[in-house]
Amino acid sequence: MTKLFFDCEFTGLHQQTTLISIGFISECGKTFYAEYNDYNTEQITDNDWIQTNVINTLLYNNKSDGILQCNDTGSKIKLKGSKHFIKDELIIWLSQFEQTEIWSDTLAYDWMLFNNIFGTAFDIPKNVYYIPFDIATMFKLKNIDPDINREGFAFDDIPENAVKHNALWDAYVIKKCYNKLNKL
Repeated sequence: MTKLFFDCEFTGLHQQTTLISIGFISECGKTFYAEYNDYNTEQITDNDWIQTNVINTLLYNNKSDGILQCNDTGSKIKLKGSKHFIKDELIIWLSQFEQTEIWSDTLAYDWMLFNNIFGTAFDIPKNVYYIPFDIATMFKLKNIDPDINREGFAFDDIPENAVKHNALWDAYVIKKCYNKLNKL
């Protein structure tokens, strides 16, 4: 089973939140990154933190819609578009894996938002295992405070190109944390 490390950025910690971006990195390094053009902007008008730390770090912040960039093998995808466009491209990307399991940081919002991409939990692709996993629990099981700084734990020196609160970067950090925790 292939492990996929997943993160998402969204408009706030509330029930009606909408996705701003998603990022996946597989254990073998294949990536998928998408930015939504149809998130609810009204939910962030009074939230300077989301504007500064999420919106301002988007790769395609002021670019047109429907962007799709991929390498020759299709293993590294970056795109911007509507939730329907992103869903269709994500289904194609996920189909390259026979069976997958999703790993995230803390899943309270991420897993629900992942399911919402497809409509409901019953509509996620058949090759995605229906039980998600999270590194926060893994930290706890290893007797490490689950509130630990993830980048500080994952790296001796944080790379200069790090873009905290970018979904793809955060997925990469989750993967690094998982790999380090797994060796303890």
